[in-house]
Parts: sequence; structure tokens; C-alpha cells
Amino acid sequence: MAQITLSNLAHSYHPAPKSDADYALKEMDHVWQDGGAYALLGASGCGKTTLLNIISGLVRPSHGRVLFGNRDVTDAPTAERNIAQVFQFPVVYDTMTVRDNLAFPLRNRGMAPDYIAGRVAQIAKMIGMEDKLDRKARGLTADAKQKISLGRGMVRQDVNAILFDEPLTVIDPHMKWELRTQLKALHRELGHTMIYVTHDQTEALTFADKVVVMHEGRVVQMGTPEELFETPAHTFVGYFIGSPGMNLLDARIEGSTAHIAGHAIPLGAHYTATGRTQIGIRPEFVRLSRGEGLPFTLRRIEDVGRHRIIRGEAAGIPLNIIAGEGDGVPAEATHVTFDPARINVYADDWRISGAK
Repeated sequence: MAQITLSNLAHSYHPAPKSDADYALKEMDHVWQDGGAYALLGASGCGKTTLLNIISGLVRPSHGRVLFGNRDVTDAPTAERNIAQVFQFPVVYDTMTVRDNLAFPLRNRGMAPDYIAGRVAQIAKMIGMEDKLDRKARGLTADAKQKISLGRGMVRQDVNAILFDEPLTVIDPHMKWELRTQLKALHRELGHTMIYVTHDQTEALTFADKVVVMHEGRVVQMGTPEELFETPAHTFVGYFIGSPGMNLLDARIEGSTAHIAGHAIPLGAHYTATGRTQIGIRPEFVRLSRGEGLPFTLRRIEDVGRHRIIRGEAAGIPLNIIAGEGDGVPAEATHVTFDPARINVYADDWRISGAK
């Protein structure tokens, strides 16, 4: 296992990049701790897979360095990095049995037969394939083959890191939840450094200790699920995390007050802000009122079981409210109020801190 350091790292697929727009990965400096469980989360095309392939050695960065512990591996081939990687689509040996597929990485390294047998049995149980160990991989379903790929990626205990590139794409929904839970349990048990690429926030938030949110080639925030929810560092994080995401409203900020369409909204701190300013408030912290606050037009109510999503508009901007299952929605509620302590303030899309 190893601490992974990304030092002044950036990458462009252009031979002569001239601006930020030419970079698939903007410059970054990050340290990922030995034994951590990380998720790279973002929309398609944001640079997640490029970053993962740089860590694995499949892509050499345009500039900057990658270190495993104190060793600079920027120019080291994948085979010398001592990693396991699981790809989006299954990579298995069709002519081998499930047992031999799982055992292959261990036999390649000359492990003892008894150790191999025990380890294969442990991984087969984890991926739910104990009854298929003697079947050839050929003819198995796509999700069964992907489970073999996952198992083969996790069978070694001596790797620096295990890298997962959207590994559950072809897995059925129930098995996705089960495998995520088992991956988390395996991480706790063995302590491997794990990096998991996904565009699915549920996968990221349930798997990772730290989620690395990427947007347009840039890491906009690395934090715990709680930090991403409570204090999104960038408006994209607020929008992308949560269902529905954070409400964002253009506002003029004056000290401890936000002005929106002629209405004053109290803030929980005193701010000095320039540029394009907005406030962000999670739907969970918006309340309907009978005349106090910001005028609100209700459009529809969606019942999703444990709560309801109230969708409408305020100041001409779509605004969502999450109401508890037992909360009433009075017809005369024409305004909304925000919990001041839960309001985030943004200048040019980046969160700014206020003074108490």
C-alpha cells in the first residue's frame, strides 16, 4: 500500500496546449493517504478516467509528478506500480474457469497453493460466485463476468492501490448495492488504498471516506460526504450532490444580508463579496411561509415516499423544497424562508467564508 501524491499534475491531449481549455486535467496538487477509500465523482468528460489512467501508468501526464510513497513513478510502466485495476467492462479469460480466473494473479506471483485456494474461496464468497467456481467464464452473463473482474482485482493483498473505473455499470441494481457494501467491508478489513471512478453520487457517497468531485478537468472539492453536503466548495458540487441538488439564486451581498429581487434575506454571517454572487440553500432547509420571506410560486408536488419534493419558482428561478412525509402544504403559503445558518455564499462559483 502507498500514499499517492499528485504534484503539479496536469494533462493535455493537445501537442502544444495554449490555454486552460486545452487541458483535460487542470493543474492540481493532492495527497491521497495510504489506506484511504476515495471516489472520483463527476459528469462524463470531466477528467476522471484520465486521472485514474495517469495514476495507473496507462497515461503519462503532460507535466507534474506522481509519487507512490517517496518513489516517483511518473515514468514507471503500469507493471512496476504494483496496482490492480478493474475496468468498466469485464476483462476475463473466457477459456478459464471462474476459479482459475480468480487465482491467475496469485499464481503469476508464485503464491503457495493453499494460500491461493483460501483466498479464491474468500473472494468467490464475497462476489457471490461460490457455486460457479468450476464453470468456464465463456457463456456467463456480462454481470457475472464483471464480478469475476472485480474479484480478480481484489484477490491480491500486496498491491499499492486498487483502481476501479466505473466497475458496476453492467451489474444489476440489487447486486450493485451488495457489491458496494462488500467493497467497503473489504477495505475496512484489508486497508488497501482504493480509488473508485463513478458518475453516480450514491456509489461515491456510500463507498468513499473522501469524495473527489471533478468538473471540467478540475478537482473542485475533496471531502467527506457530510462536507460535500453541508459546505459545497463550488456551485457545481452543490448542484451535483443531493437529490434534488442545492438551490442557487443570484443575489447582491451586503454584509449579513442577501438581496434577491428586492427582498432581503438574512445570512448567518457577515460577507464581503465581489464578482457574480449567489446564495446556495439545500431543499431540506427551505420552508414555506404565509407572507414572510421570498415570494414563491408552487408548480407541483412529487411524493417520493419518505418525503415530498415541492417544486416551484422564486424570483423567476426554479426552487425546490423537501417536506417531511407528515408536513402539510398550506394553500395560502405564498413565500419561502431559508435557515440562515444553512446558507452558503458564492462569488464566481466558489464558496466564500463569512465572519461571525
